[in-house]
Amino acid sequence: MEELYLEDCYLREFDAVVECVIDDRYVVLDRTAFYPEAGGQPCDTGSLCCAGKEYPVISVKKADGKVRHEIEISGLKEGNEVRGKINWDRRYLLMRYHTACHILSAIIHNETGAKISGNQLSEDKTRVDFSLDEFDREQLKAYEAKVNDIIDKNIPVTIEKIEREEAFKIPSIVKLKDAFPPEVHFIRVINIAGIDRQACGGTHVANTGEIPHIDIFKAENKGKSNRRVYFRFKK
Repeated sequence: MEELYLEDCYLREFDAVVECVIDDRYVVLDRTAFYPEAGGQPCDTGSLCCAGKEYPVISVKKADGKVRHEIEISGLKEGNEVRGKINWDRRYLLMRYHTACHILSAIIHNETGAKISGNQLSEDKTRVDFSLDEFDREQLKAYEAKVNDIIDKNIPVTIEKIEREEAFKIPSIVKLKDAFPPEVHFIRVINIAGIDRQACGGTHVANTGEIPHIDIFKAENKGKSNRRVYFRFKK
């Protein structure tokens, strides 16, 4: 299966052929631009169109190495030619949140040395979990200001495919060495020039200037040395 979203995050429509349909509802294509739920990023939604009929895609997940598109109504069959259409407003919003999340995570790590332990994107807010004993409101507002400053600098964001051994020379990636099975020869890296360079399979914008300013509006203690920060885009 060709995963088009890994190469072009801005692809909104694509043509594909149905490889198989599982239980009349889960469609596997030979190629797809739909992002499957993973790494804290929700899946894309949209539709598959075939012979003038539209099949809404309500969920996308990866299983056994295949991206499965859950359709709202049955009817697609193996061999059908389809036109996939991404819900672009949702995709682009999540792209901006994901890149903003990388920027905030990099700033927190650079300022405190804290390790990022998780994140979850949504359409109205995003959270980042990290290991830190204490923080205060002034600290958080300082991080917010630094993120917004980076956004305003219109910094390019690029996708790199780096050979495995070369990628493991990057400090931020070598710690993930055990997460990549031996058959993975190239690692996809998101590079925010001069700010962050991380292995990531998600969708991102091409320039920080596409991101609205963020507002860190909530912080929680989630146990010993575990802190959670929520941010959203300013209106």
